[in-house]
Amino acid sequence: MNVVFDFGAVLFTWRPVDLITECFPARAGTPAQAGHLAHEVFGHADWQAFDAGLMAMDVVVARTAARLDLDAQVLGDLVGSIDDRLEPMAPSVALLEQLHGLPDVHLYFLSNMPEPYARALEQRHSFLDRFNGGIFSGDVGLAKPDPAIYQLLQTRHALVPAQTVFIDDLLGNIEAAQTQGWHGIHFKSAAQVTQALQALGVAV
Repeated sequence: MNVVFDFGAVLFTWRPVDLITECFPARAGTPAQAGHLAHEVFGHADWQAFDAGLMAMDVVVARTAARLDLDAQVLGDLVGSIDDRLEPMAPSVALLEQLHGLPDVHLYFLSNMPEPYARALEQRHSFLDRFNGGIFSGDVGLAKPDPAIYQLLQTRHALVPAQTVFIDDLLGNIEAAQTQGWHGIHFKSAAQVTQALQALGVAV
């Protein structure tokens, strides 16, 4: 079985609402306000272009600050520090290690990750060597849920769709994988993923 991991909120912590609450408390006085602002920052087409390597960090900061009337220095400091805030999720890393020890499992990743963050993670975390391969969106000019990025991973590594399962925290990304004929697991916890993998016949 080919097991494909997302990174943010699956293998590494990703808490955009908390980041916004910390950095812009006056604009995030309630959970609803914080959630709305986080979506406006990280869910916008500009951020998606940054994810895909189509917009530079300084440009996305300037455009986002102007669009949302945010302090550009504060936003720039936040965006520039995100790679430091992506911390490994211990239960998920333990699951990755377990899967790495199985003879019939091949590990890949498919992550919406801007190039600066991707390079930082590669340098800092030796467990990423467990993967047989993978794609960061910032390296290829594509981002989930665009079908082309799934097809690119599939082509590069000769993945058989029916023997491939994708783990992601966003349902839309799972549904996009399923349209390619892959299995999908909507991540809630490492324990839940373990059970779902076992149901697919992976002896983890």
